[in-house]
Amino acid sequence: MTDDPTRRPPFEAAALVAAFAEHPDLVVELLEQAPSTNALAAARAREGAPDGLLVVADHQSAGRGRLDRTWQTPPGAAVTFSLVLRPSVPPGQWPWLPLLVGHNVAKALLRLGYDAAVKWPNDVLVGGLKVAGILVERVETPQGPAAVVGVGINVATTAEELPVETATSLALADCTRAAGAPGRTEVLVAVATAIREAFDAWQAGGEEATARLRTSYAAHCATVGQDVRVELPGGGVLVGTAVDVDPDGRLVVETSAGRERVGAGDVVHVRRHG
Repeated sequence: MTDDPTRRPPFEAAALVAAFAEHPDLVVELLEQAPSTNALAAARAREGAPDGLLVVADHQSAGRGRLDRTWQTPPGAAVTFSLVLRPSVPPGQWPWLPLLVGHNVAKALLRLGYDAAVKWPNDVLVGGLKVAGILVERVETPQGPAAVVGVGINVATTAEELPVETATSLALADCTRAAGAPGRTEVLVAVATAIREAFDAWQAGGEEATARLRTSYAAHCATVGQDVRVELPGGGVLVGTAVDVDPDGRLVVETSAGRERVGAGDVVHVRRHG
């Protein structure tokens, strides 16, 4: 891997096929360029694409993030993909899916040697800076509702290419791996398979699996224990200390007026509590 944008190689289709050969529950569709892998994956889902279709773009030119933000990366610099899943869990369990994805992206990066954690609900941080964004969308299809899981990870992005000072990339982060920083194919395989395996276990485990997910997520969430400022979708602001994640996946914030539960919002870590 190199920090020179002119020397970042594209994905190789043959290498991806070989890398996913041991994971038949993931079927890869590789595109040289796409405006949005989520939009393409949603269209494939409506056309009947099976659970496990993985749409990978070597370069995504007009991606979307949470709260309708745009997300773009230079060619060869990021891992951008969308995974089609067809959950059979009860509707009340669906809000946990974005948290499951963020949690397991962070766990995959931890296994690769990075100081990764998830910021509620599903931004992935390395060294306290955002390295990955996630957007999970529900799509109605003739075969029933599907979930399109979009993930974008800054891998070889340089400091000059990052959109904000609060972002980072794997290339810029310290990595303790003896073999050095991983390439994009290794990151893609590690993250996509981690999501697939966690999703399957969650589906099969019922309410007990969701309870275990809640415990694990809260224990490893960088937001819990932090003083936070939450910018709410309706324009309000909530200030307090994040103390827990409730059974519905909402962030529990201790404020001067009591405990509030937040189902959506942009969280800013003010400082580490304590």
